[in-house]
Amino acid sequence: MEQPIFTTRAHVFQIDPTTKKNWVPASKQAVTVSYFYDSTRNSYRIISVDGSKVGVIINSTITPNMTFTKTSQKFGQWADSRANTVFGLGFASEQQLAKFAEKFQEVKEAAKLARDKSQEKMETSSNNSQESGRETPSSTQASSINGTDDEKISHGGPETAVLMSENDKLKTTVEQSNTNAKKLETELQTLRDSNARLVDALTESSANVEMWKKQLSTCKEESDTLREKIAELESQCEKANVEKERNSKLTVRVQELEMELQDKEQELENLRKQAEIIPQLMAECESITEKLQAAEVKNKDLEDRIEGLQADIEDSQSKQGNVKGELKKFMDVLDGKIDELHEFRQGLSKLGVDN
Repeated sequence: MEQPIFTTRAHVFQIDPTTKKNWVPASKQAVTVSYFYDSTRNSYRIISVDGSKVGVIINSTITPNMTFTKTSQKFGQWADSRANTVFGLGFASEQQLAKFAEKFQEVKEAAKLARDKSQEKMETSSNNSQESGRETPSSTQASSINGTDDEKISHGGPETAVLMSENDKLKTTVEQSNTNAKKLETELQTLRDSNARLVDALTESSANVEMWKKQLSTCKEESDTLREKIAELESQCEKANVEKERNSKLTVRVQELEMELQDKEQELENLRKQAEIIPQLMAECESITEKLQAAEVKNKDLEDRIEGLQADIEDSQSKQGNVKGELKKFMDVLDGKIDELHEFRQGLSKLGVDN
């Protein structure tokens, strides 16, 4: 008769059973995490099933003693003494984490109310049995006036035996519940100590992350290449609260960045040494600029001369065109004279033949 009352998606982690410090991912990707309510038992559970593995990742019954702790902006955890582990959930946003934590508190309060009601019922039944037990001696005293002990048992036997058996059962139940409560308190204290150690480790890790962020932010001002690597490191540092098992990889990465920083500092030192040559280069540049200006002046003079020569060439070309026109006229006149002489010669030759 269990029904889901709240569902979300998150990355599921479990505490490493050996070290009790590192988180072990229980799913390769974000999976569905749901709150279920069992109306027959009046209990609440958190259940998550990985579809790729077809297996249950989380099966945690919520008790009033449980506490959901937010360890970062997108990560939260709670301890389950029955499962003997600590569950961690990494969410995609702060809003999802806030909704899950709020629902956890509501379910915890509901579980507490259900426990209180059950205890009230047990106390009521215990009081009823005690009142019945108080009435029994009076009846036995009344019967003892006229009979022996065997007669007492024969007269009030069935009711007294039932009440005594119920009373013994209730005493056994109360003693067992007290024993279980002590065990749960011990386990809860152990889990609180473990949680405190985890919080200290996370705080120390967060402090280390902040220190690396400051160092990397100073390196951003020196190199554009290092900015990209620092941004990558910062993104890895932000995920460090979710995936603490990658701390070793981050440490190696930071060492590599320190080596690269040393190389960049060496390059900057070389650039500073090269920068000392810049004044000499500026002086040479100024002298070259002066030469260029002188060359531009000479070039301008040559351009003026070229313009004059082009004007002279144009004048000579125009004069040459005039001469060609006059020469053509002269050639036309000469051709006419030659034609006349040729005709005159033919005439003379005819006259010679006639004579």
